[in-house]
Amino acid sequence: MTRNGQRLLMLIDDEPAQRRLVAAIAARRGWRAVFAADGEMAIAMLGTQDGMQLDAILLDHWAPDADAAALIAEIRSRRPALPLLMLTANGSVAQAVAAMRSGATDFLVKPLAPERLLAALDAAVTGKTSGELRPLSEKIPALLAFDEIVGSAPEFRAALAIAAKAARARVAVLLEGESGVGKEVVAEAVHAASPRGKKPMVTVNCGALPPNLVESELFGHEKGAFTGAFERKIGRFQEADGGTIFLDEVGEMPLETQVKLLRVLQNGDIQPIGARHAKEVDVRVIAATNKRLIEEVEAGRFREDLYYRLNVVQVTIPPLRDRTGDIPALARHLLARIAQQPGLRPLGITDDALALLGGYDWPGNVRQLQNALFRAAVLCDGAALTRADFPQIAALSEQRHTTPGPVPMATSGGVTLFHADGNLRALEEIEADVIRLAIGHYRGRMTEVARRLGIGRSTLYRKLGELGIDNAAA
Repeated sequence: MTRNGQRLLMLIDDEPAQRRLVAAIAARRGWRAVFAADGEMAIAMLGTQDGMQLDAILLDHWAPDADAAALIAEIRSRRPALPLLMLTANGSVAQAVAAMRSGATDFLVKPLAPERLLAALDAAVTGKTSGELRPLSEKIPALLAFDEIVGSAPEFRAALAIAAKAARARVAVLLEGESGVGKEVVAEAVHAASPRGKKPMVTVNCGALPPNLVESELFGHEKGAFTGAFERKIGRFQEADGGTIFLDEVGEMPLETQVKLLRVLQNGDIQPIGARHAKEVDVRVIAATNKRLIEEVEAGRFREDLYYRLNVVQVTIPPLRDRTGDIPALARHLLARIAQQPGLRPLGITDDALALLGGYDWPGNVRQLQNALFRAAVLCDGAALTRADFPQIAALSEQRHTTPGPVPMATSGGVTLFHADGNLRALEEIEADVIRLAIGHYRGRMTEVARRLGIGRSTLYRKLGELGIDNAAA
């Protein structure tokens, strides 16, 4: 740490614009950046006074894999404990695997979102991993249908049921939930199940766009529309014409851009910057936020009229800590997908490892679980992951269990048996949850659901009516 209390970040990058962007973002959290244009300069700087005080290094993957791995190994030999983060191209799992095996602490994916860089830097100096802030699709791209999404907890299946019904209509959908719960996965499932499923789905992270570029990114601009507009740009809405646009972290959108988004939703046309005429677009909007958007409205940070335009159908996705019974199936599912990535292989997972994962509260939700599994799979030498492959989770779990806190509610396979005050829930409520769980577990096959519950189909349908359960909640 520097003498004035700032943390010091070395950025190894040959692109001046990228260096300025990273430095500006890091400065928000009190970091000062020093720059090296290449590996040779970085190694030389490690012997300087600034180099001795470094708190972290961020290496942009501009070099060939072998050279980058050699540079990481050299830095690691000189600074064994110094956090070293790798910035890789979008979807380049092979680069990430090579970097981590060479000694990188963590990796981030371009385009670089400000909140993810800040979280990664914070995590680097606290010793925690930052993977809960990286979308699952950045490392394991795959489009899942609703019946492929893993999870049988009643609240989770109910949320999927609402999303599945909304998929068949053109209405806007608002996905709310903590970071990492799987909002993008649900958005992709909505798109895939809709009549627009064969058309493009365009994703925009509103929180990652500089405020002065949001309008151009969304709606496009004409050549010469402003200083630096050297050529015409097609906006993301026009790219999504006929399909779906997914506005992630929509709560971060500037108020002036919210006005223009409202016009698109009302009139169905966009006005590129500098264009004389509006362009008609046919786009279905799915928005997501990790905030309670109604509270942002009340605080004056989000337009009320836009909120109601986006919130035609609201889907609230529960956090992973509320459906820990799903963790074993979810872990095996994620490991199967991880095994399909370059440089990785199929791995099992032992009961002691699953017990460890099931006992942790996962503040970063499914993203954090996926990242923990990905990291363990990269470094594992055996045929199956064991408790020893999750040292960070084990340490955090031990810390949590030694800290006094509320007694967790008892659950069974995702069904909550007790209220938070320690009293048992009503039998009718538990029965409804068990039926929902069974419908989800057996993918809506009602004959199988009835057989496994030990009741007839007519009895099952009667209970569905009495308890107010829609069998689409599977």
